[in-house]
Amino acid sequence: MKNNDRPVVLFGATMWWPLSARLATAFIRHGCRVLAVCPTGHPLRFVRGVERLYPYDGFDSIGALKKAIAAARPDLIVPCDDGVVWQLHSLRASSPELRPLIEYSLGPPEMYSIISSRGAMLQAASELGIRIAATQALASEDELGDWCTAAPAVLKLDGTWGGKGVEIAHSPVEALESFRRLATPLAAGLAWKRFLINRDVLAVWSWRNRETPRITVQQFIQGHPANTMFACWQGEVLSIVTVEVICAQGATGAATVVRLIQNAEIAEAARLLARRLMLSGFHGLDFVLESGTGAAYLIEMNPRCTQLGHLRLPDQGDLAGVLIAKLRGEDPPAQDDPITGNTIAFFPQAFSWNPQNPYLHRGYHDVPWEEPGLLRELLRQSWPERQWRARLYHSFRPPPQEEEVNFDTVLPEHVDQSCQS
Repeated sequence: MKNNDRPVVLFGATMWWPLSARLATAFIRHGCRVLAVCPTGHPLRFVRGVERLYPYDGFDSIGALKKAIAAARPDLIVPCDDGVVWQLHSLRASSPELRPLIEYSLGPPEMYSIISSRGAMLQAASELGIRIAATQALASEDELGDWCTAAPAVLKLDGTWGGKGVEIAHSPVEALESFRRLATPLAAGLAWKRFLINRDVLAVWSWRNRETPRITVQQFIQGHPANTMFACWQGEVLSIVTVEVICAQGATGAATVVRLIQNAEIAEAARLLARRLMLSGFHGLDFVLESGTGAAYLIEMNPRCTQLGHLRLPDQGDLAGVLIAKLRGEDPPAQDDPITGNTIAFFPQAFSWNPQNPYLHRGYHDVPWEEPGLLRELLRQSWPERQWRARLYHSFRPPPQEEEVNFDTVLPEHVDQSCQS
């Protein structure tokens, strides 16, 4: 690490998720110089202390990321969504001068093919003795076989995240319909819609680099979603935060309210996978805690930070501080001003999705009071949704409305297992 006193950290983000801005504030608090490559209007642009902002140009997104890395000359890259991870993998293969930094930030290239495939990752986990939801990669619809005849199944499209590209099928007919939808390649018209309306800076790159869709079918586990995020370095887990999901943004959306838990089975799974894949940086795992038994079934991995990295926990601190201390060769910093209680309502998700949510009054409301500009921005619609193109488009085609799901009260057959932390 070149700058032991004030490490230079480059954040990369394409999605308008608050988690990137919240994690950036934690790195700044721990004395890092933070720079960011992100789209116009992104929450990272409202964080005080971010020293430099680089544009994530949608016409040449991977070129923009490469330029930002070259200009920033960081000690560490922190990808904040899956798309940035896949572009870093592509840059590592095509740009030899960036390979040492990318491998230093994420881990060795041998693990990329495993992490990018849901089926391969779960196969690796199973070989380590980790309990997984039974999963099969599908080369064609004929391979659906007996799935969904006796119980529901979950079909998932590789290269998707945030609950997208995930469908629950309750019958063979539904499974076939889901497979055909997921197997339809991204069309040029849809890619340009995502670019122009949703301001998805990776839409054009994804369309140009589209591959044959890879689909898996997975056993549906009745139970409670749980997520964990861990900081690791060269295969060693440094610290871990695990939560049980209480409420989420619809059946396949991100968690809005969570409950801190300790789970030895989940912690051991993180340790085994980190060592097997020699992971570095931040990673997340999604589980379902089976109804009745509480057994933890691994269902997928998030190869980047999640919503849990900035949380300051009693006697533990935050994951950002632990990782930076490791890179500096220091002991983890003393925790200051830890959160209170075990129930956490994420801001602004919990409030915007359901202002009447009782957990807003019972638990810890994770509001960035120290960042008034960010707070104001997060109370508004995301920047893409405020633009005239999106407003005009949605006046003719309103977006689907998802209701908040409360997993403490929802019936088991309605519980989805794809909620991302």
